[in-house]
Amino acid sequence: MTVETRVLETPNRSAAVAAPAARTAPRRRRRLPFSPWHLLLAPVALLFLLPFVEMFLTSLEPASEINRFPPSFLPTQFTFSGYSRLFAESDILHWLLNTVIVSASAIVSHLVLCSLAGYGFARLRFPGRTFGFLAILATIMIPSQLLMIPTYVMFARLHLVDSLGAAIVPWLASAFGIFLMRQFFLSLPAELEEAGQIDGCTRLQVFFRIVLPLARPALATLAIFTLLGSWNDLVWPLVAINDADSFTLQLGLTNFQGARRTDWSLLMAGNVVATLPLILLFLVAQKQFVATMASAGLKG
Repeated sequence: MTVETRVLETPNRSAAVAAPAARTAPRRRRRLPFSPWHLLLAPVALLFLLPFVEMFLTSLEPASEINRFPPSFLPTQFTFSGYSRLFAESDILHWLLNTVIVSASAIVSHLVLCSLAGYGFARLRFPGRTFGFLAILATIMIPSQLLMIPTYVMFARLHLVDSLGAAIVPWLASAFGIFLMRQFFLSLPAELEEAGQIDGCTRLQVFFRIVLPLARPALATLAIFTLLGSWNDLVWPLVAINDADSFTLQLGLTNFQGARRTDWSLLMAGNVVATLPLILLFLVAQKQFVATMASAGLKG
């Protein structure tokens, strides 16, 4: 056998040996285009979505169908009379503006005051630091109903009753916000701040230039909770505000409910207007919200 014949036979032999190996190789499993958890989460999401769908459909029903028994999920007639009467007979846009002012003030003040207080309790050394933090933390366990009368008396002496300030001042800071920011600042390595001080930065410069940029997940989490709480606040404005010009959105919607009669189409239309801004905000910043909740792990 010549050398050329051996060279030609060698690839054929290797191909013959590789063929059975290729046949016995396990096939790759096809991955699903979605996670198996979606099979469980999708029905749960639809379950939570049903009240919003029913609220929207009720706002489009005439009064005859709303009061019909037994009620039906899908209306047979659609009308926009509830929305037309909502904007014609009420100051819904003025209430919405007041609510935006209250929520924006609450978010800004929470981010500034709670971050400063949380950083002070986390990093600064001063007498009574532990006692002061525990005293602030203990206020979370006090029911808000017990504080309404003394708070109302204090606001009356400060001439804040029946004004928009009565809804803004209680949301300037919170014990939960201070606790949240303190726990996050404790999770940051102190070496970063020491390096900034070695470079000549003051304590405030270290806080604003080094610490706050690293605290964006905690700040975003605090902003979300503050927005939801201040936007949906009803009990305290119901006690402290009687002037219609200072009504918030939730307080104004309570006027559509009565002891003997409730205008359900008008009330549901108002609830849609009150809920729609939050839904649109979530849809626009959905990725940021999910990333904030996922990355905001706090250490204590």
